[in-house]
Amino acid sequence: MCVALIGGMDRLERDYETEARRHGVELRVFTKTKTGLATRLKAVDVMVMFTGKVSHQLKREAVNAARSKSIPVIMVHSCGVCSLRECLQRLVR
Repeated sequence: MCVALIGGMDRLERDYETEARRHGVELRVFTKTKTGLATRLKAVDVMVMFTGKVSHQLKREAVNAARSKSIPVIMVHSCGVCSLRECLQRLVR
């Protein structure tokens, strides 16, 4: 399973990836706006968005890309590793 993480903190990126590996999930982290986000989300199964640490522009762009590719979006306000862990536990079940 491949999950895209939109938002979050740069300094926790390594921790996010470690937590995803523990659950057997491939994680792609996008903490900042990057050009061509829609094309980078090709093989993503689910998108997790940390809304507390993401710009409005990036949120709009990510949601529009997810809608166009029928990717489910999970929005979480907090951006800690525990929040990601809870999302991954629900997805892996």
